[in-house]
Amino acid sequence: MHRRPGLSARLKLTLSYAGFLAVASALLLAVVWGFLLRYVPDNSQGLLGISPNRYLLVRTFAPAAAVAMVLLLVSGLVGGWILAGRMLAPLTKITAAARMAGNGSLSHRIRMKGRQDEFRELSDAFDTMLEQLESHVAEQQRFAANASHELRTPLAISQTLLDVARKDPTRDQDQLFDRLQAVNTRAIDLTDALLLLSRSGRGNFTRESVDLSLVAEEAAETLLPLAEQRRITLDVTGGAAPASGSAELLLRMVTNLVQNAIVHNLPAGGTVTVHTEAHGDASVLRVENTGHPLPPELVPTLTEPFQRGTERVRTDEHVGVGLGLAIVHSIVRAHDGTLDLVPRPAGGLLVTVRLPDTRGQL
Repeated sequence: MHRRPGLSARLKLTLSYAGFLAVASALLLAVVWGFLLRYVPDNSQGLLGISPNRYLLVRTFAPAAAVAMVLLLVSGLVGGWILAGRMLAPLTKITAAARMAGNGSLSHRIRMKGRQDEFRELSDAFDTMLEQLESHVAEQQRFAANASHELRTPLAISQTLLDVARKDPTRDQDQLFDRLQAVNTRAIDLTDALLLLSRSGRGNFTRESVDLSLVAEEAAETLLPLAEQRRITLDVTGGAAPASGSAELLLRMVTNLVQNAIVHNLPAGGTVTVHTEAHGDASVLRVENTGHPLPPELVPTLTEPFQRGTERVRTDEHVGVGLGLAIVHSIVRAHDGTLDLVPRPAGGLLVTVRLPDTRGQL
């Protein structure tokens, strides 16, 4: 934004210091004039004929007062310039850091030393903002790179299938169409997941009252055929858990958790338990499943986009795109909630979602 040039903050502070000092000095001289000289006789003999009269005192006092005023004004300008420079030095560092950040350098930190004051608070807040920006930008760059790679894979497979079909017209067309349809379906699922992840991350949705227990029952009813196919026992327990948010996104969140618990389970005879309850000022959803033991170091990476983990990669028709728990995490954050993933000692995972109960704010 173009602005007309003006006085610097340092010069303004300097003029303010000098002006305040000059006004204070003038008031002091006025007090001396009004309350001291008024008691000096104004006659040719002075007081008792030996003390100077008012005329002589004024002639003597006025030049000295003028010199004192000039010295005070000069010292106020010089001292004000030095003091203003020292006071504004932290602001200069913050401005330089802001310019570097504006040029794309987010790794720079001010790390201002000294005792806590307004400038140090501003510096610390700016460093915190830079850390969050750097983390967010790095996350977005990784996400863009991973998304490009994931989207490129089905497109490359489709291109390969078409090239093979073009070179070999006698190839089984039905098999080609089936494979192309499977690849295309995977690309569509990935695109839908990316769009949903972007939408949930922005948080621009209409909030309404949602009962997580009803959402859990709907998700379980939808996924019951999958659980029966894989011989997994699916149970929904607990009571009402009112929350505020998007019914569509919360249903997707619960569906992803339940489907993830079914797919990443024991080959047969496993269980999935979905429990809802209201606990204080929060609504709690727990999804617990059996399965193979998970390394503790793997669990924190499960909510990152496209991070599936070696033990959790599927090769059947339910292979995911690596966005299931990432979408869940994004939806939970958009609803001001928390997501906890804890590996069960016997195998499997316990996922706990806590959403604020904001019924009184609707």
